[in-house]
Amino acid sequence: MSKSGIVNVRMVITEEKILSNIDKVQKLINPNSKKQIIQLEEDAYFKDLIESIKTYLIEYPKKKNFPKSVYKAAYALVEYATNQFEENTKKIEELIRQREKNISLAGELRDTLLIVQAKEENWKQAIKDISGDFPEDIIDTLNIIGRTKSDTSQNFLDAVKLINARIANLESNLHIEIDMERIEDRSKALSYIGIEVADALKLIPTPQDDEEEQVVTQQVTETPVAEDKKYFEQTRVEVKPSLWQRIKNSKVVRAIVYAFKVKIVLQTPALPEGRGDQGQN
Repeated sequence: MSKSGIVNVRMVITEEKILSNIDKVQKLINPNSKKQIIQLEEDAYFKDLIESIKTYLIEYPKKKNFPKSVYKAAYALVEYATNQFEENTKKIEELIRQREKNISLAGELRDTLLIVQAKEENWKQAIKDISGDFPEDIIDTLNIIGRTKSDTSQNFLDAVKLINARIANLESNLHIEIDMERIEDRSKALSYIGIEVADALKLIPTPQDDEEEQVVTQQVTETPVAEDKKYFEQTRVEVKPSLWQRIKNSKVVRAIVYAFKVKIVLQTPALPEGRGDQGQN
């Protein structure tokens, strides 16, 4: 077998490997997958997969003959990551609004508790005014505080303790902070794909269907060098719009911060393949 023949066989294997790596990345960022990316900074396997895809896109020798299957798979990966990032941004916005609402409710409940504890003349009305904002158990507990004559009785103390605990929970927003941190970690991984893969994908001329290729071949009469240049110009399109561009245009400042924080410089692997499968499919 000739030397060029060996290279061609090796390229076919590499193409299959890259398609497999793209599929693995897609599964890692799928919110319904059991194996998800958790923390970008600590996930060398995920970054390895992305680096292998990026390297393949950049170092492929003849961009004009770039494999259609890899281009389509990489393009689909960027589009999927983009959509997932935007969904995460919406969830973050919702969580921020919920956190602000909880803090407001905490202040409202604290003010009402002070009125009820002091047995002010309007304490019953104060409870009624917030009845639509809090569950029945909180309203009942406030009424117990208001009706209890002794502020040293166990019922009174237990009721006050319960209300203060609810105020503390609303102010801490612990479950919301946990959810936000989890979503932010996924968004970092998604934006990392946008930075690394989408930019590399811009270097590849968009593959054409067989019929379109025939038309281009018939129309081009220049020298081989000019032909390659014209082919690139005819088929080159922007990755519409790339994840990185959509991140920059995001109205949520937090989303922009993610993108700038996750620019990580990695060493280029010897071969454009993911290093280590870790048994993942």
